[in-house]
Amino acid sequence: MKYPILLSIITFLLLLCGCRNSSTTHEANCADSIITEARLLSITPGDGYTLVTIKNPWKEGVLHQYVLVPTDSTMPATLPEGTVVRTPLRQALVYSSVHTSIMKELGMFSSVKGVCDVQFFTDPDVLQGVKDGKIVDCGSSMTPTVEKVIEMQPDAIMLSPYQDATYGQITKLNIPIIECADYMEFTPLGRAEWVKFYGLLLGREREAQDIFNQVSKSYNDIKQQAAQATSRPMVLTEMVISGVWNVPGGQSYMARILQDAGGNYPWADDKSTGSLNLDFNQVLAVAQQADYWLIKSFYIHSYDDLKANHALNSQFKAFKERKVYICDTNETRLFEQFPFHPDRLLKDYYRIFHPQDSVHIENTYFKPL
Repeated sequence: MKYPILLSIITFLLLLCGCRNSSTTHEANCADSIITEARLLSITPGDGYTLVTIKNPWKEGVLHQYVLVPTDSTMPATLPEGTVVRTPLRQALVYSSVHTSIMKELGMFSSVKGVCDVQFFTDPDVLQGVKDGKIVDCGSSMTPTVEKVIEMQPDAIMLSPYQDATYGQITKLNIPIIECADYMEFTPLGRAEWVKFYGLLLGREREAQDIFNQVSKSYNDIKQQAAQATSRPMVLTEMVISGVWNVPGGQSYMARILQDAGGNYPWADDKSTGSLNLDFNQVLAVAQQADYWLIKSFYIHSYDDLKANHALNSQFKAFKERKVYICDTNETRLFEQFPFHPDRLLKDYYRIFHPQDSVHIENTYFKPL
């Protein structure tokens, strides 16, 4: 059941686009936005409303525009174009554990009234809520059970968009669909800044700002320390699965955090922003001498397991020198926590790559194999 969760880490290797739009109005919104790091998001305060614009990650233009109006205020006579959402949300249908997690951190877990793909949730509060009937299991995110959605009467549906998405029958229910495109951001702090949007949706603006300020400071402090390190060890990530080894493209989200932690990434000169689908020999040829090897897995627990996965894994320098680190996805909540707390993962990487400079830092996710 968790195998798809393992593969979902590949979605961190993002396919992203730049901050461009042919619309003069949207460019003006970007200029007035309170957003500083995210490239796909702008938030512009208005008279009695807040305008939120999400750029299309896959092509030129806008993916969605929202007009947030507080429930306890009168609807303004004039509003910009967009989907009107009354805030704060009180009854949300949420497709991803990433977003139920940040809702909990913002103190608004009570607004999670329904979920999709419950088999991929690990939060005990979500699972208990479904069991008790306090949270509605609306089935698959690809084909939600429309009757259950209608019965729960959500005031918004929060989901992660994909290219040319249509979302099926739920689009006919006249329920605002919040397209949470944070996973398509260019940088770790860019994604983390989406907490401001979710704070607005949930009536927790100040808390969201505080979270981002803390994360941004922590991330940049660690990045600055790593930049002063005298060595930059070569780092390999993940492993071959079913004949394919996915590694981050040189301009990807995950390549950025590896380098911010003071690592030397073998594919740093690559220009792609997504993942590279390589075979075993291609990886061995480039990264055999990698000093460290980082793997996210729920079934690799020993060097014997790693060798059983592929006999030639033992040919890597990191294997021979016992410098393989594992994030056990059964035991950690990396997937839920990392998107809005990239500083925690950066701290792990910095501790691994430069142990002599970070003796007082404890790892959160990665442990020696």
